[in-house]
Amino acid sequence: MNQKCFVLEFAHSEDGRAKRIHVSYKSVAYLLVSIAILSLCTFALFSSYWRMTRQVAHFNQLRADFDHLQTRYQELERVTGQHTAQIASLEALANEVTVAYGIGGPPTAPTSAILQDSPLPGVKESVKEYNFLKAATYSGIYHRYAYAWQNHALPSLWPVNGLLRSSFGGRSDPFSGEGTFHTGIDLEAATGTPVHVTADGVVTRAGWSGDYGKLVIVDHGNGYETYYAHLSQCLVVPGEEVQRGQVVALSGGTGRATGPHMHYEVRLRGTPVNPYKYLVKADPAPSAKRGRGDLGL
Repeated sequence: MNQKCFVLEFAHSEDGRAKRIHVSYKSVAYLLVSIAILSLCTFALFSSYWRMTRQVAHFNQLRADFDHLQTRYQELERVTGQHTAQIASLEALANEVTVAYGIGGPPTAPTSAILQDSPLPGVKESVKEYNFLKAATYSGIYHRYAYAWQNHALPSLWPVNGLLRSSFGGRSDPFSGEGTFHTGIDLEAATGTPVHVTADGVVTRAGWSGDYGKLVIVDHGNGYETYYAHLSQCLVVPGEEVQRGQVVALSGGTGRATGPHMHYEVRLRGTPVNPYKYLVKADPAPSAKRGRGDLGL
């Protein structure tokens, strides 16, 4: 049986002979099917590669978004902690006012109840009068505890003899430039400057502590603690008893700091308070002139 086929004829230019090639329909069909299958495989391969490329790009975008959100979350945590410390300091001040002048009930009473029960009716009506009361409270505390300030159990010694670079309270963050709450004071000190403990106490921490870098914490009793941060070296260990004026560390610029300095905090029952309340009574005191800028934390 003769099969139908394609005939390809080639003529030679010199002798005029013709050469014929017979290609069956089946062979042509096989060729076309093979081309179609190869085309489909190539298309599927490129489609798969394109989808994988898009998925990788999407994954990279998600990872970048996650890293950004994580950084933002950490920043919000830091700001929240600073605001919490600021609120706690204000609450401590309010408690000092109520205790000193007998305003309101126990410290746990709400502010509205304190103002309502106050024997001074002008307190809830005049902000100026409240500010005067606050200043008078500080003065009263200083006079009533004049003897205690001279005692070695209160942090009344300067940790280093250096210029004041950043004070307690609101300031611009040295890294972001945003408003922030500074929980201590920064004193100018070159790396390796001896750091003196400001009162008798017991070391509760000596080592690395996040943004503080190398940190020494001393418990002085009666709720008082002092923090010495950004140190280059700790010279004491937890549990060690220290005496006022003893060198406990060497200053540095570790942790979240733009340069070497001494970050010093005083905490009362865990709440940061202004170290100047105690340091102003220290003798002698370094110059209170401000330096050129904030250095950290």
